[in-house]
Amino acid sequence: MHLHAIDWIIVLFSLFICFMPALFFGKRAGKNTAEFFVSGRSVPWWLAGISMVATTFSSDTPNLVTDIVRRQGVAGNWCWWAFVLTGVATVFFYARMWRRSGVMTDLEFYEQRYSGTAASLVRGFRAVYLGFFFNCIIMATVNLAACKIAAILFGLDRWQTLLFVGLLNVIFATHSGLWGVLVIDMIQFVIMMTAVIAAAFFALKQPEIGGMAGLVEKLSAMKGPSGINYLRFFPDFSNNWDIAVAVFILPIAVQWWAVWYPGAEPGGGSYIAQRMLSSKSEKDSLGAVLFFNVAHYVLRPWPWIIVGLCSLIIYPQLSDIQTAFPNLNPKLLGHDIAYPAMLKFLPVGFVGLIVGGLIAANSSTILTHLNWGASYLVHDFYRRFIRKDADEKHYVWAGRFCTVFLFLSASGMVYALETAKDSFDLILQVGAGTGLLYLVRWFWWRINAWCEVVAMVSSFGVSIILLVLKRYDIEFSTASSLIITIIATTICWMLAAYLGPQTDRKTLIEFYKKVRPFGPGWRMIREEAGITEEEAAATHENIPLALLGWSAGCIMIWSSLFTVGNLLYGRYLYTAVLLGVFIISGAAVLYVVNQLWTGATPLPEEKQG
Repeated sequence: MHLHAIDWIIVLFSLFICFMPALFFGKRAGKNTAEFFVSGRSVPWWLAGISMVATTFSSDTPNLVTDIVRRQGVAGNWCWWAFVLTGVATVFFYARMWRRSGVMTDLEFYEQRYSGTAASLVRGFRAVYLGFFFNCIIMATVNLAACKIAAILFGLDRWQTLLFVGLLNVIFATHSGLWGVLVIDMIQFVIMMTAVIAAAFFALKQPEIGGMAGLVEKLSAMKGPSGINYLRFFPDFSNNWDIAVAVFILPIAVQWWAVWYPGAEPGGGSYIAQRMLSSKSEKDSLGAVLFFNVAHYVLRPWPWIIVGLCSLIIYPQLSDIQTAFPNLNPKLLGHDIAYPAMLKFLPVGFVGLIVGGLIAANSSTILTHLNWGASYLVHDFYRRFIRKDADEKHYVWAGRFCTVFLFLSASGMVYALETAKDSFDLILQVGAGTGLLYLVRWFWWRINAWCEVVAMVSSFGVSIILLVLKRYDIEFSTASSLIITIIATTICWMLAAYLGPQTDRKTLIEFYKKVRPFGPGWRMIREEAGITEEEAAATHENIPLALLGWSAGCIMIWSSLFTVGNLLYGRYLYTAVLLGVFIISGAAVLYVVNQLWTGATPLPEEKQG
């Protein structure tokens, strides 16, 4: 593909308006680690929410969705649509408790919630495990997509793409801290959404497609592997039971609560927790996560899905992509590369917009992961265990050094990955079985630090065993591997809850007074803390209200998602029915949110503040 002068002007203008504002936050970010990593805890809900959406909108996301659509149809997206249950649970059960904890990172939570050597061990180990190893896998996945896009658009080798995105992202991540990342995310989100909508529009304009009506007509008569109907929102349970289990039943019944996945962590975590902790109040924390979930699942998916569906007609086989791009490195060929291959149909001017949008998509994710990973390595490992007495300037510079180190490490890992879907499955597998623990630890005092240790070790150990068995031709399906890992891991950490050393009572009481977790699992500790049931209920943190908000929120998001889908398909009766469901469930969500924001009695710490 060739960029004309107007395209280059648009690309440069996009980069300018995205990154220049971040330069003004360098001085503020350098003051201390609170400014560098959590923006001084003064971020409004709308900025935190937009930043969450922009972070999950990375350069690999359109590729991943295209990969899923080409292999499993639209219904295949339930592997991540099921995480609506996780995200909305964070809104109504966990967001306010995270903000009350007052920690700088979610790993600092461990030494607030647990006691003894095990608490320190968990914090230090997860700082390296998540901040370095897991984080590098995620960034490598994002940069792999950038390499594939650049190979299609410009014929660049991997090292050339990595050099460009590395210089761009590392410079701004080290200079501006989280404030700069938030501002960049806000501007990038607008550019990215404009770009992907344009890509979908011009894909539909191709003569082979014939608009949305033509796309629906052609794909209705076209069957995929195992007779898959590409347009269905749900898998065919009557003819493809195995596929239905893998893409719908397992995600909706098990995966959402049992698997730790960045951006959809059970109970909140990683950069989602970082944004909640950066919010200026509990109200802003709750609002940010609610906005994120609506935008994440409703605003973004359909432009990607449309391009993926169009690619099935333009490039039915992978060999068709190789033929269209003969200079493409065969090692980069996969279903995920169909998205950048469809960008060849963009007219002059819009090519520059999509290139600027994809650079923005890459940066919005990489910048966050660099800042988040550095916060773990510096605040939860280096500062906690190696150098405890340095001044704030020292730790800020340590954060900048870690930022560079993380990007270099992730760049090396790019060469070990092949497709976006394979990377997605790898992350799910390694995190399998730990999710339930992260949900329960807020509501049951008996969960101890050794539960966390055992869960991580057993999950990783079972994944390794399954990998070894695969080498000896004893292979399990993705669904079977997840279930085996989940069962083994859950049994192990449940045994640790009863057999392992218990958390010190003083620590539990202090945690309860500060965070006020609700439900019967803390009744014993609440009584020891001298807090009456009436005082606990006065905060309006009650399970029935949270359950109502959770249920209504999930229905609101899914109904709006399929309202848009049916409207695009031209199914207007279904559209009207789902729109009514959306309005009713949305009203229920507003009622619950209003109760949580205006009906709660402030805690003593809030009154003093």
